Amino acid sequence: MEDKRQLGADYKENIRLIDEILHTSENFDLIKKTLTVGKDELTLYYIDGFVKDAVMSKYMIYLLSLKGLGDSADGTDSEKGMSTRRRAEKFLSAHAPYVEAELSDDLSEMIKFVASGATLMLGSTFGGNAIIIDARTYPARQTAEPEGDKVMRGARDGFVETLIFNTALIRRRIRNPELIMSYLSIGSSSKTDIVVCYMKDRADLKYVEDLKKKLGAIKTESLTLGNESLAEALIKKKWYNPFPKIRYTERPDSAAAQLLEGSVLILCDNSPQAMVLPTSIFDFMQETNDFYFPPLTGNYIRVVRHLVFLLTLYLVPLWYLLVMHQQFVPHWLEFIIPMERGRIPIIAQILITEFVIDGLRMASLNTPNMLSNSLSVVGGLILGDFAVNIGWLIPEVILYMAFVAIANFTQRSYELGYAFKFMRIMLTILTAIFGLWGFIGGTILTVVLVATNKTVNGKRNYLYPLIPFNYKAFKSLFFRVKKYD
Repeated sequence: MEDKRQLGADYKENIRLIDEILHTSENFDLIKKTLTVGKDELTLYYIDGFVKDAVMSKYMIYLLSLKGLGDSADGTDSEKGMSTRRRAEKFLSAHAPYVEAELSDDLSEMIKFVASGATLMLGSTFGGNAIIIDARTYPARQTAEPEGDKVMRGARDGFVETLIFNTALIRRRIRNPELIMSYLSIGSSSKTDIVVCYMKDRADLKYVEDLKKKLGAIKTESLTLGNESLAEALIKKKWYNPFPKIRYTERPDSAAAQLLEGSVLILCDNSPQAMVLPTSIFDFMQETNDFYFPPLTGNYIRVVRHLVFLLTLYLVPLWYLLVMHQQFVPHWLEFIIPMERGRIPIIAQILITEFVIDGLRMASLNTPNMLSNSLSVVGGLILGDFAVNIGWLIPEVILYMAFVAIANFTQRSYELGYAFKFMRIMLTILTAIFGLWGFIGGTILTVVLVATNKTVNGKRNYLYPLIPFNYKAFKSLFFRVKKYD
């Protein structure tokens, strides 16, 4: 429950109230520093590790050199309230030279800023007012190329967990006053910083306002998992639809390009990713590499990606359908029919391999870096070789499943990769049960799940630009044209 108390005219009582709310005596890292300035007194509150030590040390030396906090003339009760405000304002303008400093009389705002790393200053002549000095510094790693979104050519920087660094990386690329960074705070306990980023002259402003209203209406204690918690709060997911609702990027160059195309970004503190809205399924098939090469090369890479990723969905179910119905196989394709079937049914071999691949993938995530490459290669070779020798698996199953496992990485969205994996398993099982009709029914069900996927898209359908049809946008999905003339 939000604390409704406010600071009053009594300086000592204000100090006692702040101490009580912040539990100063119980927190070793919450620093309370009291300074005697002439005949007056100042008390500063800040969190160790969040403040720039050199800056605050110099500023405290400067404060101790003052003869006082300003005029302390008496007056009537109403005049006292006004005069203390004016005294605080005068002190702020004359003796708080730091770039980001402001006056506040809202206790909840003061507590929020202290918890966020800012410095709170109370003065014996300020009454119910306090000065907030934003001399924050956050522990942060260096910007580096994202592991999951590498390029052969182009920029090598990526988003980090510090929000202000991420906004700076975008502004470095878009030096336009129409670029808007709108701030929100979400979470009753976490008070997580959120930024809605958009180009005012290019984005759909009604969509932006609707998005801000949705974000403002979120009632949650904290965004523990950052972007994922925010996405789940924004969209009521249907468990049976695995297709991703929101696209993410860890690259500032990609984020800047999306903004210039009219998209909206949501940046969340502690998350090294930007959420890109609105989103359609075709957006996931575009990669940064496409634009760092000439149009001909970029087009080739994009076409290959579309074809290969489509094969990850249909290759195994289609092969299994032809194995079941060999009369459909032309003479020149007879080599795909396995000579031996193994000791267990082929459908069971396919499903076992699907699970084994995921098991190996999870094991590699928890394997130390120095061992991961060698163990994954050796493990795959040993398991595959022995599985064939003892009759568990046939070589054809290993071949097709190995292709599918590797081909999944032709696009960087893990969510879309697993969505296609679930659809592939569904298609294979339906084909095993109902044959050709099962394959057709599974294909139709996949299209229905894609078409009915709910996202934060406003007027845009998940199948845009196919539905509603936009020729220019649809063409750009498959063919990269020259952008700069």
